[in-house]
Order: sequence, then C-alpha cells, then structure tokens
Amino acid sequence: MALKRVSLALLFLFFTGTAGCGGLLPSTRKTVQSPWVNFYQAKHAYDQIEVEKSTAKSLRDLGFDPYINPNVQILTYVDIIQRFMFNPSIRMKDLAPGLQRCIRAGTECRAYSITPGITSDVRKGNFFLDFFNFKRHIHETGWNFQALVVMVDDTVVYKQWGGNPAIDSTTITKNPLGPLQSAGDLLINMVKP
Repeated sequence: MALKRVSLALLFLFFTGTAGCGGLLPSTRKTVQSPWVNFYQAKHAYDQIEVEKSTAKSLRDLGFDPYINPNVQILTYVDIIQRFMFNPSIRMKDLAPGLQRCIRAGTECRAYSITPGITSDVRKGNFFLDFFNFKRHIHETGWNFQALVVMVDDTVVYKQWGGNPAIDSTTITKNPLGPLQSAGDLLINMVKP
C-alpha cells in the first residue's frame, strides 16, 4: 500500500509539478563583453563614426578597438571579398564605393567586426516533464548588435550595422515518447535506405 501511495505521489509530481520545481530547471546567460551595456549604447557609439572622416584613433575612443576591447575581430581585404562577393554573380561594381576602395587597396585595408550582446535562456515549466524530455519550454531574452567598420589607410571608408534591440522568443518542444523519442528517431534513421 505504501508503494502505491509513493507511486501515485511521483506520478502526480511528474504530470503536474510543484511550485518549487521550476527553480530546478537550468538556465543560460551569454554575454559578449563590450564597453556597452545595451543595444542603444552600442548603436549610439556606431552612429558617431563618420565615413571619410573617422580614423582608427577615433574608433578607439568609441570602443571599436580590438587591442583594447574584447571581441572585436580584425578582418583583411580577403575577408571583405569573401563576405561581400560570396556569389560569382556579384561583381566589383555592385559593391559600395568604400568596399571597392578596400579591395583595391589590398593589404592597406582592414576592417573591424564586432557583435556585442547579452542573451539569457530560461527553461520554464514542469521540472519532471523537462527532465524526462516530454516537454521543454525555453524563453530567450536579450539583445545583440553587429557592426562592420572598414578602413583604408586608417580612415573609415565604409560602415554597416544590424542587430536586434529586444530579443524575446519562446520555444516549446513536445516529445510524446519522452526519453524514448530520440530512440524512435534513431530507429527511423536506421530503417531508411
């Protein structure tokens, strides 16, 4: 009789969960270090870069310096070619004038690529359903910013930005077979010719 009660209690917890069990779920926080704490600070610094006026020194003052700030990648003119002329149908004349100037300058061209941001993944819901892989609910929040600044002879000739000022997405994965779901997928793949 005691075994039956314990089994029923475990089943109840498994399917309904308790208020405190959600705290047992894992969470992830990823921070790409930069001088900016949010999207708007990064965008404000980027907006102060002026094509044909800003120099490597002014970029350093704004936080776009790979030797002072982490996570700023240095690119060469070859990287610019690969990034913007990835398809044979894209011709040199199709590129922005600053990019054309960079490619023609060869080794005198360098670029800085930076992607600061902060994202958090929080798993929500029933611990037991998540743990046994029946239902997983992940909520992602944060921001990211991407900037590319191209220089020839220490003068900015091209700049480009993008990003997401407010990430807020939810992913819910349901596996009716729970922990056996991946085994079923494995068997299906084994049977396929």
